[in-house]
Amino acid sequence: MSTVSRRDFFGLTAVGAALAGSEPLRAASAATSELTSLTREAQPISAAEHGARLASVQGLMQQKKIAAFLVEAGPSLEYFTGIRWHRSERTTAALIPADGRTVVVTPYFEEPSVRETLKVPADVRPWKEDESPFALLAGALREHAAGPLAVEPTTRLFIVDRTSKAAPGAMVMPGDELIRACRMHKSAAELALMQAANDVTIAALRYTHRRVEAGMSGADILAMMVSATQALGGSHEFTLVLLNEASAFPHGSIKPQQVHAGSVILVDTGCSVHGYQSDISRSWVFGTASPRQRELWNTVKRGQELAQETARLGVPVGAIDRAVRDFYEHKGWSRDYGLPGLSHRTGHGIGMEVHEAPYLVRNDATPLEAGMCFSDEPGLYIPGEFGIRLEDCWYMTEKGPKLFTPLATSLDEPI
Repeated sequence: MSTVSRRDFFGLTAVGAALAGSEPLRAASAATSELTSLTREAQPISAAEHGARLASVQGLMQQKKIAAFLVEAGPSLEYFTGIRWHRSERTTAALIPADGRTVVVTPYFEEPSVRETLKVPADVRPWKEDESPFALLAGALREHAAGPLAVEPTTRLFIVDRTSKAAPGAMVMPGDELIRACRMHKSAAELALMQAANDVTIAALRYTHRRVEAGMSGADILAMMVSATQALGGSHEFTLVLLNEASAFPHGSIKPQQVHAGSVILVDTGCSVHGYQSDISRSWVFGTASPRQRELWNTVKRGQELAQETARLGVPVGAIDRAVRDFYEHKGWSRDYGLPGLSHRTGHGIGMEVHEAPYLVRNDATPLEAGMCFSDEPGLYIPGEFGIRLEDCWYMTEKGPKLFTPLATSLDEPI
């Protein structure tokens, strides 16, 4: 994997691979010697908490008469078992029964590595190169009482298909409800890790903001963000650097851009700490801002504030999106996710993944509950000109929303 990103986020792994070992990244790394880690006190999720998660999902499965839960390598496998593993053509997955010991299947030669992060008692059944992992999963399923097999929603089709064919008669059902019930509400330990990740990201943004110069490219700014994030103790996950007209594209443009007087600079970036994510965006102007740039920035800031003001226990999460959208439309911006205006949702859930349920989009009726975590990013975009996005993450408490990082103060003090 590249030094820039552990996953392909909006195509940025390729950018990271190109930057790895590059002059901008080497120079940026050398310049961050003044930074010290902010994550030394951060503690990974304990084995006891992983065990409690397994007990919780098994209790839900028993209530719903589900025989077992199939979970492929990825965030949900880590959530329940601690196993931190990548996806490839070789299947690593777990079968969690409604009652009894979890079964993990993994390639024979990967077993020692997989066991390094396994935090719960489990029956590990390795398969050799000429054997079938699906037969092992099907065998584990047959060992338990008959009933539906729930499947974690991101599990790849070939795993589901071949496992079900190896277990004739097995009824397969989606496991979305199980994942939402377990992962939507964050524990104190999870919130602490997310706080650490957000602390790193805002500090890296502050460091980078002070060092942007005329003539810099997006790659130069990206290199500073990567280096600062790593020096501060975070695992860099993604950085979007959108300059000038490219800032009107929420996820960027392939056209090269450079910083010059009056440039809008939009940086959307995040890191992870022990598997938990941050996601922060800041927009500012290099040099003197025009009245139009300043007005747009202030409008987006008010949108962020409205999102926080609307968030109350029991309120449907979609109401937050509607409140921001009503404000923008009253000021003359396009309706119904049109442009120029706010063409994407106001925010998204966040935790072990940078985007997870529920979502701050107007048709999501999920009621706000304590422990839910979100981003707050109501940008505005003018195609052919520029865009502004401000984003901070927050979580719901019994008393209302609580930000991990303060909202930006002003265009002149954006971080």
